Amino acid sequence: MPQPDYVSALGAPDPTSLDDDLQEVFQKCVDKLGLVPNVLQAYSARPNKLRNFMAMYNELMLGPSGLSKLDREMVAVVVSSANHCYYCLVAHGAAVRVLSGDPQLGEMMVMNYRVAPLDARQRAMLDFAWKLTKTPEIVVKADRDALRAVGLTTDDIFDLADTVGFFNMSNRMGIGIDMIPNPEYHGMARPEPFNPPAKKT
Repeated sequence: MPQPDYVSALGAPDPTSLDDDLQEVFQKCVDKLGLVPNVLQAYSARPNKLRNFMAMYNELMLGPSGLSKLDREMVAVVVSSANHCYYCLVAHGAAVRVLSGDPQLGEMMVMNYRVAPLDARQRAMLDFAWKLTKTPEIVVKADRDALRAVGLTTDDIFDLADTVGFFNMSNRMGIGIDMIPNPEYHGMARPEPFNPPAKKT
């Protein structure tokens, strides 16, 4: 059964009606990804907000950081799992599969990151992301100390909290306007056919 066939419940402008700079961004997305992410199409209803969203996203997810791109995408998925944000789970779940080369890791991040065979640093980051999302009022110094204990620096902790905060915001936006992910995300980085590893006897 296919998902709803729209960008969001509020619609999106015709891309050809947008300013030249935004049309150029959309063309770059097509050239690089083969699609224009629906989040950008949805935000194009408010062009200045789209520009600000892209600037923040690009700095947060692609800029220099002690957190790898995969680390940041896993955080995005765990936050989105806590919030049940369909758009971000599909889109960033696909990014985890692409960056890790592991479709099973992508599914574990979406469903329950705790079952994934993560190292201590990754697990501590994702535990912090979950807690800051679900119960932010009880995050205390001990939680930051636990991150330092597995090697995160002050800058890393800042970037982690910033990523968690951004995706809590974008999850609420996605849910609030019923943003639907591009259908292409569902098939990304899924080997065909998939043969599960043989059980050990």
